[in-house]
Amino acid sequence: MEFYLRYVAGGVKDKGREILENYEITPPQFVALQWVSDEMGITIGTISSKMHLAHSTTTDMIDRLEKLGVVERKKDETDRRVVRVYILPEGEKVIREVIDKRRAYLKDLFHEVDEEELQEFRTLMKHVYEKMSKLTN
Repeated sequence: MEFYLRYVAGGVKDKGREILENYEITPPQFVALQWVSDEMGITIGTISSKMHLAHSTTTDMIDRLEKLGVVERKKDETDRRVVRVYILPEGEKVIREVIDKRRAYLKDLFHEVDEEELQEFRTLMKHVYEKMSKLTN
């Protein structure tokens, strides 16, 4: 089972990187962009923790994303020492386009699988995801 999980995950990851080649964004930048989208007003420190990166590395990454016009930084209104990162419409557009292309790829992979098997697979994947979440939190 480990073999199949490793190769399927690797294949999906490779396809994701291939899709990102059409954008001016690297895979780690895309991950950061998704965190910013998921948690509006996220801090650079939180992004660093979630991505297991040094604060300085994350700061450089956010600098590049800001130059691309996909995020913006704002000082926290209650604590001016805190800087928060917000996604811009262009960033949401990039995420939407990339995820749509990933979904199309997965649809192609599963096009010969009948709906019942697909639903069983979704249920199993959800169960594994929930179990992993409990073990890692």
